[in-house]
Amino acid sequence: MEAVKPSQFRQIRGPYETETQIGAKVKILSKLRLEQKSNSSGLTGEWRVYELLVQFSFENILIRGWDSIVGQANYVSKLRQTLPSLSAALDELKAQRNDMQRKVDLAEQRRLTRLEQVQLWLSKADTMITEAEILIADGPWEINNLCLGGCVSKSCLSSYKFGKRVAEKLEDIKDHLNKGAFVEVAESQPAASVVVRPDERPIALESAIDEIWSCVMDKDVGIIGLYGIGGVGKTTLLNQINNKFSTTPEGFNVIIWALVSKDYNVEKIQDRIGEKIGFSDESWKNKSVDQKAGDIYGVLHNKRYVILLDDLWERVDLSRVGIPKPSQENGSKLIFTTRSLEVCGEMETQKKIKVECLKPEDALKLFLDKVGDETLNSHPDILKLAQQVVKECGGLPLALITIGRAMACKTTPGEWKYTIEKLKRSTLPKMENEVFPLLKFSYDNLTPTMKCCLLYCCMYPEDCHISTKTLVEYWFCEGLLNEFDSIREAEMQGDHIINSLLSACLLERAGKSRYRDECVKMHDLIRDMCLWIACELQAQEKNVFVEAGAQLLKMPDVKAWEGAKRMSVMQNRIEVLRETPKCPNLRTLFLNHNKLKMISDGFFQFIPHLIVLNLSKNRDLKALPEGISQLISLECLDLSSTNIAELPIELKSLTKLKMLDLSDTDDLRRIPQHLISSLFKLQIFRIWCREYRQYPQEEDNVLDEDNNEKLIEELKCLQHLNIVRLPLIQSMSDLQRFLSLHSLRCCTEALDLRGFRETKVFNVLCFENMERLKRLDIVDCGDMEEMKMENLHTRVSPHTSYTSHFHTLREVEISHCDKLRNITWLILAPNLRSLVLWECSKIEEILSEGKVGELAYVIGISYPTPFLKLETLYLHDLPELKSICWHALPLSCLKCIFIDYCPKLKKLPLNTDSAKGNHITIQGSQDWLTELEWENETTRHVFLPSLKSL
Repeated sequence: MEAVKPSQFRQIRGPYETETQIGAKVKILSKLRLEQKSNSSGLTGEWRVYELLVQFSFENILIRGWDSIVGQANYVSKLRQTLPSLSAALDELKAQRNDMQRKVDLAEQRRLTRLEQVQLWLSKADTMITEAEILIADGPWEINNLCLGGCVSKSCLSSYKFGKRVAEKLEDIKDHLNKGAFVEVAESQPAASVVVRPDERPIALESAIDEIWSCVMDKDVGIIGLYGIGGVGKTTLLNQINNKFSTTPEGFNVIIWALVSKDYNVEKIQDRIGEKIGFSDESWKNKSVDQKAGDIYGVLHNKRYVILLDDLWERVDLSRVGIPKPSQENGSKLIFTTRSLEVCGEMETQKKIKVECLKPEDALKLFLDKVGDETLNSHPDILKLAQQVVKECGGLPLALITIGRAMACKTTPGEWKYTIEKLKRSTLPKMENEVFPLLKFSYDNLTPTMKCCLLYCCMYPEDCHISTKTLVEYWFCEGLLNEFDSIREAEMQGDHIINSLLSACLLERAGKSRYRDECVKMHDLIRDMCLWIACELQAQEKNVFVEAGAQLLKMPDVKAWEGAKRMSVMQNRIEVLRETPKCPNLRTLFLNHNKLKMISDGFFQFIPHLIVLNLSKNRDLKALPEGISQLISLECLDLSSTNIAELPIELKSLTKLKMLDLSDTDDLRRIPQHLISSLFKLQIFRIWCREYRQYPQEEDNVLDEDNNEKLIEELKCLQHLNIVRLPLIQSMSDLQRFLSLHSLRCCTEALDLRGFRETKVFNVLCFENMERLKRLDIVDCGDMEEMKMENLHTRVSPHTSYTSHFHTLREVEISHCDKLRNITWLILAPNLRSLVLWECSKIEEILSEGKVGELAYVIGISYPTPFLKLETLYLHDLPELKSICWHALPLSCLKCIFIDYCPKLKKLPLNTDSAKGNHITIQGSQDWLTELEWENETTRHVFLPSLKSL
């Protein structure tokens, strides 16, 4: 039988068998085959096989044992050599570890990021060093256990294990040393996704943060603008939103915050963004703006980003910077702060959020937080005084924080009272040094004309609601609106300036006056800033003297104001003007809203350049002094809401007069003949009588029917008239005569039709050519049954777009018209803002469906949607009124519905789409509100919060 070859036996080789062991197996099997050949029975052979296998196993055990003994002997016998080698390798590893750590530290100081493989090597090195130091420390004890020249150990197993660990650790360290040859230990990496910005704890900003965050989550909103006056907390809000992304990333890849400021520079923004996305080396910084824009766009257009830009003063061109425009598709966001609403528009924001000043309770909370408990508890009066300080700060966080910190060490009531007085006078150093300069940035950004117009507003008292109409007319007379010669054109410039100041948050909207004029107001600190500019920074020019609302009982000392250009002592308690001041520079004098009874003849003698004189709202003033004739430069004389009994003939001397306001002069009995016609430069003339009365005026009033005709004859001689408000028109013949005068018809802004007796059917289209008509009152026309629309001069073709002939009409009041049943003609007034209807006992419908066909025929097309701009609806004492409109209306501008004693009116023209998010107040008696019927339950639920009981 052929002998078995080692190669043929390898399939039964054990996992740890040596070639010697394999050879032994081969010998055994070869011997087995020879014996099997000589023994044909095979039985003996089987036992022989068992014997031989036992023999083989024993030999194998001996071989394995020998190998083990030799290995253990090597670990023990070489221990004296391996321990010093391990110690040397350890020193080398420590040195290499320390060198590499220094390289990493230097790289990180340059804002590089260590490589992960370097960090892994350093971590393993630290572990190896610790383990090797333990072995070396145990080395002397193990050496002492050796005997017979170091070949045998007294504790054989222990020495073997220790020697093996030393040898293995030595090999590990040598291997690790070889792996530590790194060319680079760190690299440039983008910064963290969100850099948390330091910020103070926000107070009362939670709702604003929630509103902004909801816009961030809205897929339809890509660009968000936060606007408000300086110091109101816009940057604080932006920081809070930035930090919120660190805990709520919402899937955005990169968050970038950058300050823009007034010195807007494209490259500065690019460098800030570039640093964030990995472009920070010198070669990138040396690239052109266009090259940088391309690099930034190349990175950001593949990412979902958020960019937060602080303090924009003008439009930032995103494409020039390299920022892809946020959209639904890329899901990115741009959030910025600005002081200007106009910038929000230029940036094409989908959401504009005004950051408002704090409410009184939140303002107090912020202020007390800055003052601290120790000071607040130092005296029982300080808390009450703190409330006065807070009031002076007007809810502006910057002022509250600045003054709060300054008061943190003031522990006596005297110190607090002194601060309050300084605040009232706008002379507190902290305000002048820290608050006003920040607010002044907005002022500095205005044009010279806008600056003058803004400073003009500081002549009004704190919290005063200023009529925009009056303001523009004063500006015009002052010569501030010098682009135009006529008030009608100047109104456009004035409206633009007011809207610009509103957009810059330097003025605020303030609703309407009692005469329903649009009003604005100044924030207290903006006003203080303007006074600071006018009185301190421009002190050498002696621009203004303002003591408005100061509770003065007499005129201030002449020496204090005789050098001023503008003076305001309005809203005081001054009764008499006896002085003869010498004021060669005075151009504006506000004496309105006092208790004036008498003005001496000499008071106006030495004020030759006075242009605007406001004497309005002095109810005790019954006569003007003859000396008023000295005001030869006067262009504006406001006598509204006074009890002047007659106009002195001396007014003829005021040949430059452009504006004469006699509104609400109920006691006026006489206007000298030819006086009005002598004021040939007059552009604005008002003699609107008074608030609405139930009965017509007395017979002895100068403005009766005959005198009306004479006045109209004089007015038609004036070539420059642009704005007219006439007295009562008491008959159809008067109205027809007035409407026949083109010059008056085209400039009249208000009409009061009162006491018509001969007219049953009134054709409202007689007003169709009154292109400036804003207000119409129809009072005590007891015989008027119907207001029709007929006899248009030109009927509109069905294919022609409809243009309303009442597009300027804003306010309508109808009262004491006992036979009138509907006022459907108001559909023709698309810009109507206010409708007042009261004491009309027969009126059943406001808009009648039955009259719509007639209307459609008259104007040639279907009727327009009514009341789209309506803000106020006032209905009082209408016992037969059943319907406002036969269907629900889209009343998106409506703010208030007032219903009183309209028992048959059970349903309002409202459905779920009527308000479109606008909050409407619905006022009525509790019984009427309870019985109100709704289109459905959903509509009732929508308007339930709007209901308010009278």
